[in-house]
Amino acid sequence: TIYYSFTDYNYLKGTHPFSGLANYTALFQNMYFRQAVSNTVKFTVIAVVLEVVLGLLTALFVKSLKRGQKVVRTLPYLLPAVTVALIWRMMLSPNYGIITDVFTALGLPVYNWFYDGKTAFGTLLVIDVWQNVPFAFLLIYAHLQGVPESQYQAASIDGAGALQRFRHITLPNIGGGIALCAMLRTIDTFRLFEKGNILT
Repeated sequence: TIYYSFTDYNYLKGTHPFSGLANYTALFQNMYFRQAVSNTVKFTVIAVVLEVVLGLLTALFVKSLKRGQKVVRTLPYLLPAVTVALIWRMMLSPNYGIITDVFTALGLPVYNWFYDGKTAFGTLLVIDVWQNVPFAFLLIYAHLQGVPESQYQAASIDGAGALQRFRHITLPNIGGGIALCAMLRTIDTFRLFEKGNILT
């Protein structure tokens, strides 16, 4: 594949004369390609940061619960991307979507969410975060379970507050889990296709 990228490959004739950097030059001069790369990088950075932060906050909240941890930690992470896209496409339909009905009832302007340049990026971002925060939560929560309770007890005896315990005990212990979560979500988000294709 790398070799052919430096050639002018003709599928019909089966010829592939060497063309040097001509393909790459044409690619990086293409305005649509540059815009696509910019949008992808921006989307990935914002989505991963939001998913990891919200997943961490959710995991900390669930871990702090005295009762109901087993019930709450079964947050759904079962829906494939295509199903999520179809659900949201119905809800955000400008003709019959429930969100459009709510906006109309409140006297707010109705958007064609996926075809309006002002709203499409943000709408896709919200949907992706909504779908993947449970994954981040489950991964970080699993690492939280491995933090020794004795460290928290020792810190409490020494007079450490909640923020100090989080900074000096929780974060160092779950840092690997957060990094793993960020890496997996970056890989997955960078190759996002189904939702954008189905919704727009």
